[in-house]
Amino acid sequence: MLTCKEQVARSSDYLDGQLSFRERLMVRHHLMFCPNCRRFIRQMRLMQATLKQIPEPPVENLEALSAQLAAERRDAGKP
Repeated sequence: MLTCKEQVARSSDYLDGQLSFRERLMVRHHLMFCPNCRRFIRQMRLMQATLKQIPEPPVENLEALSAQLAAERRDAGKP
């Protein structure tokens, strides 16, 4: 069985569906017996759902921003 520390380390991949079948089974087995990790997963799901609801602000004047970043990058490389 996974430890809570191992469970937390796999939580993001579990929620994103990026674990192998065996890893998913191990996570689910741990969640059956650990109320703290179940609470943690519920909180992560809530956080993901909340973040998806936040609209991304439109990027204004993308060309100027791109030129500014390129200039800053060039200047950072100068001695």
